[in-house]
Amino acid sequence: MRMKILQEGEYGVLSTVSADGQSYGVPLNYSLRNNNLYFHCALEGHKLDNLLANEKVSFCVVGQSKVVPADFTSEFASVIVTGTAEVIYAEEKYEALVSLIEKYCSEFVEEGRRYIEKLDSETAAVAIRIESMTGKRSPA
Repeated sequence: MRMKILQEGEYGVLSTVSADGQSYGVPLNYSLRNNNLYFHCALEGHKLDNLLANEKVSFCVVGQSKVVPADFTSEFASVIVTGTAEVIYAEEKYEALVSLIEKYCSEFVEEGRRYIEKLDSETAAVAIRIESMTGKRSPA
């Protein structure tokens, strides 16, 4: 069930910690491939600074969410991944970016490949090496 949530999730929330201990959570698109989560980002910025200072991260995806007002509850399924994040290069970077195109723009894969090649030097890609996963579903 946890892998299915990761495969089908539209977005997740990446949680990092800065060099001075400040927590930071940011929603982002991602793909799942070869037991790694992948996302892309700018070549510099807060998220990348945090990852370079502390590679330990968590990533949360919530799927199948539905509020049940009459019962004062929600039905949902979620998964939280913990792992190590690293900036990736070369073939793994290209394949990670293609996997994002395949997930979010499946009708434009060839155009997406050209787009990746055009903007390669302006884009970073990050792999989260999954170390553990927990999941929760309500109702259980």
